[in-house]
Amino acid sequence: MQRILVTGASRGIGLELVRRFLDRGDRVVATARKPGAATELNRLAFAHPGRLSVLPLDLAKPHSIDELVRELPLVAESIDVLVNNAGVLPTRERFGALEARHLEETFRVNAMGPVLLTQALAPLFARSGAAKVMNLSSVLGSIAERDAFYTPSYAISKAALNMGTRLLAHALADQGVTVFAIHPGWVRTDMGGPNADLSVEESARGLIAVLDRVGPADAGRFLTFEGRELPW
Repeated sequence: MQRILVTGASRGIGLELVRRFLDRGDRVVATARKPGAATELNRLAFAHPGRLSVLPLDLAKPHSIDELVRELPLVAESIDVLVNNAGVLPTRERFGALEARHLEETFRVNAMGPVLLTQALAPLFARSGAAKVMNLSSVLGSIAERDAFYTPSYAISKAALNMGTRLLAHALADQGVTVFAIHPGWVRTDMGGPNADLSVEESARGLIAVLDRVGPADAGRFLTFEGRELPW
């Protein structure tokens, strides 16, 4: 049994990951910006008493990270796995009409938040012994793969998250923490849309398979949900 924290867990990939971790017997802390409105998460908590805790977290607000760190010891003494899943994707962005507020908010949630949260949880990883941090990035954040102008705020933030992943991998190596970035595929969620290639079940199954087999030698890598290497 592992102790796992999943951010952005009220829907989509995050919710499916929580469901699968519970099904295999893990203990989970799931975060959402509005836990009271996270109907399915609360249903799962009722169905798995003592194994799922739902806590508030807004990654765009550093004080929210501080509050989570203060509350977390009440439900988890240590963390074996952190899944930095929460993210935002502004729509209908066009060159010539980019807005600073979209760039800033997306960077805060997708890049700054995961880095600050991982830093804040480092003492809990130390007690775990061999923890893992899985940062959900995107092929859209791959500079080498970029072939046109689209999703600029999202792409820039994910490229920044990739650098954050490499930096965190070095910072936490002495604690035995494996930090890596992963592309979940194009998934049929509110963010991915109805025409995406994968169901949340297919993506989550692949993500967990990769998570289970990575180790210290994989720290700082950028992988797909199938386990293939992606170019930076």
